[in-house]
Amino acid sequence: TLALTACDTWFGATKKNVLKGERVSVLAHERALKPVPDLAEAVRLPPPRRNAAWPQSGGQSGHAMHHLELSDTIRRAWTSSAGSGSDSRDRLMNGPVVADGRVFVMDTEARVTAFDAKNGDRQWSVSLIPEGKDSASLMAGGLAFDKGRVFASSGFGEVAALKADTGARIWRRTLGVPLRAAPTVSGERVFVVNKENELRALAAEDGRDLWTHSGVVETASLLGSPSPAVEAGVVVAAFSTGELIALKVENGSVVWSDTLTAIRRTDAMSNMSDIRGQPVIDRGRVYSVGHSGIMVAIDLRTGLRLWELEAGGTHQPWIGGDYLYLLTNDSELTAVEARSGRVVWVTPLQNWEDPSDKDNRILWTGPALASDRLIVAGSHGEALSISPYTGQILGREEMPAGVTIAPVISDGTLYFLTDDADLVAYR
Repeated sequence: TLALTACDTWFGATKKNVLKGERVSVLAHERALKPVPDLAEAVRLPPPRRNAAWPQSGGQSGHAMHHLELSDTIRRAWTSSAGSGSDSRDRLMNGPVVADGRVFVMDTEARVTAFDAKNGDRQWSVSLIPEGKDSASLMAGGLAFDKGRVFASSGFGEVAALKADTGARIWRRTLGVPLRAAPTVSGERVFVVNKENELRALAAEDGRDLWTHSGVVETASLLGSPSPAVEAGVVVAAFSTGELIALKVENGSVVWSDTLTAIRRTDAMSNMSDIRGQPVIDRGRVYSVGHSGIMVAIDLRTGLRLWELEAGGTHQPWIGGDYLYLLTNDSELTAVEARSGRVVWVTPLQNWEDPSDKDNRILWTGPALASDRLIVAGSHGEALSISPYTGQILGREEMPAGVTIAPVISDGTLYFLTDDADLVAYR
């Protein structure tokens, strides 16, 4: 009898013993974002403005660009190769910067190239590979522009200043640890973060050390790192430990710190506490999103947490007027009230290139807000235009290759850097 009972248990119960109803895993802690009813009807944005430049990662030092201007109808103006693109070993980590009529790009082999913003013609190209090295590192670094100088951080643990018109080297500093993020420049200071969660402030004039803040080293983290945000005499840096720290730009003394960790999921990737999206400073508030599933608004001066939202992401939130737009880990584009953290609308984006087989997951990047449309792009080679008021998809554009770096906008032109290192301009 015991043997027969065991057979019935292990080889399958009879049909009459199967309970009806939907099967839901008790380990799946799904907490979908839900819009607050009627909020979408109240969405208002400031008028679009034309920005003359996009001088650093996030647009400017505080990473708040609001509502930028593009023509209602844009077409591809030119495409130029920026060098070596992403492959199984190396990844493009940061997008282009635009200033003084030029577009500057760093490829995966630490080569900085300047293009004419009007037609895409190459003006100069400089390799930052140190003597005795023959290839770049996975931690690719990035670029920033200020007062006729291009500042470059590299995976070789170096920071360099180049003349924007010729590419000639002004100075070069070896810091010893690979640099994860593009530099941020403000007030003749260059702020860089390395892969050991160390924030360093250098003098823009000659690269000398001004001060250093050492965070806790994290053994496992996402590829890449966010650039610090600087505003009103405060620099806000995010680290792979989930720490968000505000420091005085003059001396590096800590103003406040917070931790963006939300332990609510069971898979290892979701529980990584890394902050990959760049923090945003706007009108006395800091907005930041962590990978583990929390987004916060914090008072810049006091460090008081004003609100929090259960939403994880790896991209910088975009603030437009009184609204934040965020791509979540669940491939949802959402609009959030900046003052309260209430969800206005949520638009699910395609997760897989082949939804039926769940094959080739799509990685989305963005958004950017320009002339009443949000622009996002995906690793499958498609860009979308989405209404910032309702979340409705307005249009699609095929790209030359996959895009996993957020687009940038400058002087009425929209720029994409594809995974193949093609620089594509639309206007």
